[in-house]
Amino acid sequence: MLSMKEKELIEGALRNDERCQRALFDRYAPLLMGVCQRYCRTQAEAEDVLQDTFVRLFAKLPKYGFQGSFAGWARRLCVNVALKTYQRKRFTMEQTGLDNTPERGGAPTAYADLGEQELLQLIQQLPDGYRIVFNLYAIEGYSHKEIGERLGIQEASSRSQLLKARKTLQQQIAHRQRIAI
Repeated sequence: MLSMKEKELIEGALRNDERCQRALFDRYAPLLMGVCQRYCRTQAEAEDVLQDTFVRLFAKLPKYGFQGSFAGWARRLCVNVALKTYQRKRFTMEQTGLDNTPERGGAPTAYADLGEQELLQLIQQLPDGYRIVFNLYAIEGYSHKEIGERLGIQEASSRSQLLKARKTLQQQIAHRQRIAI
């Protein structure tokens, strides 16, 4: 199954061939788990979102149509599932007006010494609203207008959430750097 080409796996999954579905899952689960972990606070929550993503992916597979990158299509679907999950359970979303807090850069060495897993942990520790907006803007490339529409918030709230997320991350990185010294 691993030697099968992507198109063959997708066609098999469309025929409800469980081996092809499993191979498609095995091939794309690591990529999509990375997306889930960025949007979810815990590993268990990320695993739930991944499972929901694959349920939706197999249900929507006939709509894929082999147009564009399958990985990109699956990733976009995963982001949508993560956002719907977030919106369903919204603990508290920080929706305040724009802060007049100046944005300052951190020390370049602090960023250079930070590993991917450490950065992921810092992002996961952000409050929900900060984390979701940060991911959508900084990683997925959405505009503040698009984020506002997706989350049902004002564009200014999206900007504020991003500013606060960046400030919080900078403080966490600076704190880690002080501890390391």
